[in-house]
Amino acid sequence: MALTRDFKDTVVEQCKDPEFRVALLLEAIETYLEGDIEVGSSMLRDYLNATQSFAGIADRMQIHEASLRRMVSANGNPTAKNLLMLFKLCFEQEGITPSIQPAGNVAA
Repeated sequence: MALTRDFKDTVVEQCKDPEFRVALLLEAIETYLEGDIEVGSSMLRDYLNATQSFAGIADRMQIHEASLRRMVSANGNPTAKNLLMLFKLCFEQEGITPSIQPAGNVAA
């Protein structure tokens, strides 16, 4: 029987790569925008766990860590304000400034 690695351990290992962390955050926000809240929350939770950021981000949001964990849980229901603040802080942590670009030809 082949040895398998726990998925969480794999994500933690991959999150050592800054490009992977940024890609994970961008994919999470895109997934939210597509309406798949559960998967977006899971990706965001994976990022926060792998980077050990729950305590620091919760402190910067001025909320309890348990509240942040609930917010990104499978049954979480964050407000838009909290979700946008969470992404803002994660992006700042990675040193990136996201920008929105129109896809293809968009009629004005």
